[in-house]
Amino acid sequence: MKVLGIMGSPRLGGNSDLLLDEALKGASEAGAEAEKILVDRMKIAPCKEIYHCLVDGTCPLKDDMQGIYPKILAADVIIVASLIEFYTVSAQTLTLMSRCQALWARKFVLKNLDIPVKKGAFIGVGATKGAKLFDGPRLTVKYFFEAINAELKEELLVRGVDKKGEIKDHPEQLAAAFELGKRLVS
Repeated sequence: MKVLGIMGSPRLGGNSDLLLDEALKGASEAGAEAEKILVDRMKIAPCKEIYHCLVDGTCPLKDDMQGIYPKILAADVIIVASLIEFYTVSAQTLTLMSRCQALWARKFVLKNLDIPVKKGAFIGVGATKGAKLFDGPRLTVKYFFEAINAELKEELLVRGVDKKGEIKDHPEQLAAAFELGKRLVS
C-alpha cells in the first residue's frame, strides 16, 4: 500500500509538517510505503486555464507537477497537511490542487480516470480558535479528493496552535496523527 503525504505548509518543522510526519510514521508502522512531497520546495505554476486538459486529460505546463501526477495516481492513500490562512489551505496547497484540474477533466469530462477509489485524510492547523475555521478548508480538500478519486476518511483539525513546533506541547495531537496514519492503511 502506498501513502502519499502532501505537505502544503512552507514551514518545514512546523506544526502541520510534524503532524504529517507522525501520520506517515503510523502508516509505515502499519506496513505501508510512505512518501512525503514538500510542495513549497517544488516549482509548480498555478493553473492557467488553457483548457488543454479538456482535450486529453493532461496539463501542458511543464514543471514539477508532471512528476506529482503519477504519485497521486499510484497512491492508495493521500494525506494533505496544511496550515490554515484566511480560513483556507495554504497558497502552495491551493496551487497544487488547481493543477489537478487535469485529473478532474479526466474523471468528469473525458470519463477515463480509471483508478480505484483512494482514502484521503486532511490535517489542518490554525492559529485561531474560530468556530468556522475549518469550514472552507474542509470543502476545498473534499472537492480536491473528489477530483482525484479519493474519499475524505479522516481529519485531524487543530485550533489555537501557531508558533513553529508548538504542536510538540500537545503530545495527544501527535499521537492522534500517528493513529490516523495507522487507521488509513488498515
